[in-house]
Amino acid sequence: MEIIRVKNAEEGGKKAFELIKEGMAAEVKTLGLATGSTPITLYQEMTNSDLDFSEMVSVNLDEYVGLGGDDEQSYRHFMNTNLFDKKPFKETFVPNGKASDLQAECLRYDDVIAKHPVDIQILGIGVNGHIGFNEPGADLEGKTSLVHLTESTIEANKRFFDKVEDVPTQAISMGIGSIMEGKQLILMAYGANKADAINEMINGPVTNHLPASVLQNHANAIVIVDEAAAAKL
Repeated sequence: MEIIRVKNAEEGGKKAFELIKEGMAAEVKTLGLATGSTPITLYQEMTNSDLDFSEMVSVNLDEYVGLGGDDEQSYRHFMNTNLFDKKPFKETFVPNGKASDLQAECLRYDDVIAKHPVDIQILGIGVNGHIGFNEPGADLEGKTSLVHLTESTIEANKRFFDKVEDVPTQAISMGIGSIMEGKQLILMAYGANKADAINEMINGPVTNHLPASVLQNHANAIVIVDEAAAAKL
């Protein structure tokens, strides 16, 4: 696991963008993408660049159950607003949070991942160590599944909603096993509230009680952290 320390999220976004740019020069075709505040500076670097993504495919980690792509709080809307509308891709995939059969949607998404193996997977980390929406206790070899969000995750995400009652309690998430199949993993973390999770992810045991710790087992995992997130390393 390679640790890259940066001053702030802006510098981290630039570093992650450099890694994507290098990958595309080496024929990378599929990006695994994440949502939330962490990757925003990366997406700003991508949209402000002269790189052409029109032959690239993206596969997103997750989506809230119950929200369609036209909902402003959906991850499809987030991706369209922050990246896809500005830098069109050849194909973009996000789980369908409005699917009538959620288990069938999980299987469909596994098929999407199988058909489009991820070359570079972008990740954030939750304060409880989750990656994607794979909460503590998740199967470290799991595939796409319906997950129940923990109170800490709902609390962390309520800032994006009018009130905490509006935060969905379920999501469809790419599984940890599928994430680990990405050829290169780039996890970014900024802020003091991520310091405990980052320290445990890097220095603690590999355990599903802290799902991100599984990155210790990946042959090409890069962790980009600012000074605050790295404070306990």
